[in-house]
Amino acid sequence: MRTLPIAFACAAAFCLSAAAGAQGVPDKRTLRIVPHADLRNIDPIWTTAIITRNHGYMIYDTLFAMDEGYMPRPQMVGEHEVSTDGLTFTFKLRRGLKWHDGKEVTAADCVASIERWMKRDTEAQGLVAVLAGIETTGADSFRIRLKEPYGLVLASLAKISSNVPFMMPERVARTDAMKQIEDTTGSGPFVFDKAAWRPGHTATYTRFAGYVPRNEPASMLAGGKVARVERVEWLYLPDPATQVAALNAGEVDLIEAPAIDLLPILKANADVRVGISDPLGMQVILRPNHLHPPFNHPKARQALYYLIDQAEYMRVMAGDQEFWSICDSLFMCGTPNATSAGAEMINKPDIEKARALFKEAGYAGEPVVVLYPTDHPSGPAAQVTADRLRKAGVNVDLQAMDWATLTTRRGSKNPPSQGGWNIFHTRTDAVSAMSPLANNPASSGCDKSWFGWACDPETEKLRLQWAREPEEAKRKAILETVQTRLYANGNFAVVGQYTMPGAHRVNVVGLIKSPVLALWNIEKR
Repeated sequence: MRTLPIAFACAAAFCLSAAAGAQGVPDKRTLRIVPHADLRNIDPIWTTAIITRNHGYMIYDTLFAMDEGYMPRPQMVGEHEVSTDGLTFTFKLRRGLKWHDGKEVTAADCVASIERWMKRDTEAQGLVAVLAGIETTGADSFRIRLKEPYGLVLASLAKISSNVPFMMPERVARTDAMKQIEDTTGSGPFVFDKAAWRPGHTATYTRFAGYVPRNEPASMLAGGKVARVERVEWLYLPDPATQVAALNAGEVDLIEAPAIDLLPILKANADVRVGISDPLGMQVILRPNHLHPPFNHPKARQALYYLIDQAEYMRVMAGDQEFWSICDSLFMCGTPNATSAGAEMINKPDIEKARALFKEAGYAGEPVVVLYPTDHPSGPAAQVTADRLRKAGVNVDLQAMDWATLTTRRGSKNPPSQGGWNIFHTRTDAVSAMSPLANNPASSGCDKSWFGWACDPETEKLRLQWAREPEEAKRKAILETVQTRLYANGNFAVVGQYTMPGAHRVNVVGLIKSPVLALWNIEKR
């Protein structure tokens, strides 16, 4: 159990209190949260980092959104029609949509935003494969034309997790998809105060007075997004004990991902509530880099499976077993797409088998760079992997860094000795993992694949086939074939599945049950 010296705890609380006082903002009008990571990258199309996705939901809006039944519902769209042959989707924006600079949202903005999103998102590739065209039909209307029927158009536009098809002004959306945007103008319920942004410290958002919520109850990410506080501050506190001290002292209002071993301290405080906001939970994954030795060889990637004891990973990451489970499905256990196909070797650790496979792959003792984020929930997984690799005779170079640095570093295709990498770990939520098309590490499109750049054209063909197949039984069969190929190719490994408790002060009400940290509809009493 971690302990925090009282003097240090008081110092942390004083610093937060002093900062709040200096800003002169009434307490009930400002929501202060501790996010799970530091915000360094602000383009949710350029990166799939969850912290950047959460930032996106603060300032941008979407054409459609998923409700609590995981059904797509109109958000920025007011009216939409589908032609009888299923090949043309026509959309008209609802009234009152404005950008933070006061200009009206137009169809041209939306078309440009969709086009940029389609260049980066893995799920969007299913739509790209059947796309005949997308064009405006008026100042506030546009249409998507298909070459053949495709049942996931609305679901794709309502995608919950990275990359989310956030709408941006056309001038911003025309930015090269491989470069980060600099202009953070959105049309969502909050405005990002970029001038006050201090990476490594704070990110600040203010209520957008010009935002017109839908006249519907909030339902997960759909419905009315009502900003009930004037200001939201994200306070980056990398030390878990400092986070807990700040929440217990009332200097922050919410911790997105408190350390599991410190939950008893929070539960003992009558002014704090601990709970699960996403009952489906998250998977923790290990991703090898397919471009460079030793993991450019499939046998080295296969060796990783024989190193994994999910219970060991989860005890380190999630503590008590009430929060975690063992899972052999790449598409999330507990979902309709869960399957054990091809998973015969999963959770059957065998160090000597792994050692033999590394030898067959031609591993010659070169350093294997494992990226270790010291301020992210996936950090402990990197430490476990490093230990398991060493036991199999691998020369491990465990490189510590913050999560923001890792999310930039993982985009490098350079050799590990030149600033690249061999392995990193991350988390993915159920709504992303359960779909073969949305599941980022399942992508196998070589240079177009997700970080790690897995390359298997047959898997890509099957993923698109899954998305286009209307019959459920056939879709399930395709999914099982996809998973079998992913395991055989060693695309990635699941090291466990867990639910992530959050904590907040009792006077914070209106929290939305969602796999995404949604900060609208929340108020302080």
